[in-house]
Amino acid sequence: MTASVMQRAWRNVVSVLEWLTVGLFAALVLDVLWGVISRYVPGIRPSDWTEELAVYLLVWVSLLGGALTYRDRGHLGVDYLVAKFDPAGRRLAGVVVELSVIVFSVLVLCWGGWLLVSEALASGQLTPVLQWRMGFVYSVVPLSGIFFVAFSIEHLLTRQVVEAPVPET
Repeated sequence: MTASVMQRAWRNVVSVLEWLTVGLFAALVLDVLWGVISRYVPGIRPSDWTEELAVYLLVWVSLLGGALTYRDRGHLGVDYLVAKFDPAGRRLAGVVVELSVIVFSVLVLCWGGWLLVSEALASGQLTPVLQWRMGFVYSVVPLSGIFFVAFSIEHLLTRQVVEAPVPET
């Protein structure tokens, strides 16, 4: 497989993730809108499922959107101290940050998330109103972890490590 084919495939994966997140956000907006309408418009029976669905959609949008934001360098960073380093020190700090994200994502999001999903599915736990299996709801945790790891590796391979701006004199 050539590098350009892999790059194109990776761009397609990222595009699917972006559209999935946009679709989930649109569903969240419509769900909350329907919840408000069904509560306050006379003659419409209030929907008891909208609040629960909104919480789950918000979790999914937050975790997947957080991964996409991380890819695009939209995350918060503490760069005051790093900005005082020389360029080589800033690059090293960037590599350390990426490696730290990989370790955290693998241990907490991927492995811990997998344990969470497995135990929830094994217990047969259901959501209170929608009666969905909680393991499926929790599956976004390891999924987002996979994307955080992949985006960190992408940053390292393309040499897009975090580099704090040079302080102005």
